[in-house]
Amino acid sequence: MSEGKDKRQEEDFESLLHSSLGYTYTPPRRGEIRTATILQIEEREIIVDLGAKQDGIVPYTDIERMDREFRDKLAVGEDVPVYVVNPRDMNDNLIVSINMGLQRYDWEKARELLESEKPVEVTVTGYNKGGVLVRWNRLEGFIPSSHLTTVNMSAERRDTLNALMNEKLTVKVIEVDQDRRRLIFSEREAQREWRQQQKARLLSALKEGDIVNGTVTGLRDFGAFVNIGGADGLIHVSELAWHRVDHPRDVLRVGDEIQVYILNLDRNTNRIALSRKRLLSDPWDDAQIRYHEGQLVDGTVTNVVDFGAFVALDDGLEGLLHLSEMGDGALKEPYSYVQKGDRLSLRISHLEPEKRRVGFTQRWGTTDDGAPEAAPAPAEVAPAPAEAAPDAAAPAPDAE
Repeated sequence: MSEGKDKRQEEDFESLLHSSLGYTYTPPRRGEIRTATILQIEEREIIVDLGAKQDGIVPYTDIERMDREFRDKLAVGEDVPVYVVNPRDMNDNLIVSINMGLQRYDWEKARELLESEKPVEVTVTGYNKGGVLVRWNRLEGFIPSSHLTTVNMSAERRDTLNALMNEKLTVKVIEVDQDRRRLIFSEREAQREWRQQQKARLLSALKEGDIVNGTVTGLRDFGAFVNIGGADGLIHVSELAWHRVDHPRDVLRVGDEIQVYILNLDRNTNRIALSRKRLLSDPWDDAQIRYHEGQLVDGTVTNVVDFGAFVALDDGLEGLLHLSEMGDGALKEPYSYVQKGDRLSLRISHLEPEKRRVGFTQRWGTTDDGAPEAAPAPAEVAPAPAEAAPDAAAPAPDAE
């Protein structure tokens, strides 16, 4: 009892002494993190100075838990963070932990990374049904399967994850809960960040009107995504070809390598608009020279509507084959006669290059050599239609 009283008196006297010298002494408390200077390194303990009235001791159990490479690099005079395990044990020693000090430091850094959204590297150490286990500095973390991009968790999962062991992944911190020792990373978010950085670099280097090579990476209803050097740009469906394109898959496939034209650069939103058709010859430029009314042509049906079918010639010139100009002109609807993708032989019924319009017919009165043509029989399916019809048929409406 008197021994405890003597210790308190000693501490009170020390506090008074420090106050008289112009500074306040704060004794170390359990759970506190302090910066300490290594004074001595022994085989079974490390002695550190953390500004207390006595030196701290890093016990052998803590040294054993250190990473060997880190432990071998420790040197006298080096500053390290230490965690106060016990301010005064039964032998009156101040026990501290470098491992726990570094872990607390890592938790602080993880919180900073969560706020800054800066990518970091982690090492894969294992996996479970929910994702992969990783190590970052001295902390264990986790990447949920929904946040992985390196591997496909649904295909040959075990073999894929085994191959990933000890690999380094670039990730972002998305959750930090030190009390629950929960540290969650996302590879998907880091990839998104990397793509944004790549796109920003590309935007600073590119200019509108440039022609670059790219690879088709995705097809959507509204267009095609093309990677042009680490970042994706978009070819809107209207910029894929001079003729009407209902879906990008009609003209492109994922993996195709193509040249694209830089249509627009939006540096505020990091968006790159591309065009494919600007690198293709505009079929209307010399349509008046290459085509004339009455000419026999071959084309592909690009769309079927209630009033007829849109047909594109091989050079991209597109016009309308009106329902009244199909077959013998007696069809009630076009869907049983033609389908998208069908190849048809047609004649040009009217041509207006200045308005970018062309109409087609299968009801033309004469062949190329002027001989009369026979009217074709109505078709229930989409054959290669024959031409025929009397001259009394009404001309087809203009094609937009």
